[in-house]
Amino acid sequence: MPTMTSRADVVTDAPARYAKQLISHLGHRIPFTDEADGTWTTVVGDARGQIVVGDGVLVLHAEAPDAETLSRVEHALGSHLERFGARAGLTVTWHRTTV
Repeated sequence: MPTMTSRADVVTDAPARYAKQLISHLGHRIPFTDEADGTWTTVVGDARGQIVVGDGVLVLHAEAPDAETLSRVEHALGSHLERFGARAGLTVTWHRTTV
């Protein structure tokens, strides 16, 4: 079965701060593992979400077996980040691919 993936590159001057806030908020409901390189991953069922801190960018990855599940992962990561970064004008734009 093909896997659908999605990626959003969110430009910000404080990627680590937003990642920490997003993980802290979502971590109350879903567990994240810290991969010690600025990457956090969560797996819920067949879906996976990943938050990667880059230089001036926060990268969000989503992976799921179908479009509906992928949309839920995108929404969970993206809508919360946009809310936290509303003052800074953060916008999450997802780009999908099928593997």
